[in-house]
Amino acid sequence: MKKTTLTTLILTVIASVPAFAQEATHVASGDSSRGLIGLGAAIAIGLAALGGALGQGKAAAAALDGIARNPAAQPKVFTPMIIGMALIESLVIFALLIAFNLAGIAGK
Repeated sequence: MKKTTLTTLILTVIASVPAFAQEATHVASGDSSRGLIGLGAAIAIGLAALGGALGQGKAAAAALDGIARNPAAQPKVFTPMIIGMALIESLVIFALLIAFNLAGIAGK
């Protein structure tokens, strides 16, 4: 699992390097970068949803494992777990807003 995560991280960094190397330009009406902006929006929301789902899964598994080992700790574990889930989901919603913003730029 750790090897897969490291490989995914390395591939993501390598794939994003050309985007940072380019100079900022104004999107012209006939420019072909609109498709790349749309692709960037799709990748952004996809990676955010994947990361959020993995984070929520790990948080829920850890909380349920703790509750299963000590059922008396359920009130002390459940509330922080729900707050953590909400914070993880808020990051995914921020990525969705960024993806909509990028899609709006590509649509102009």
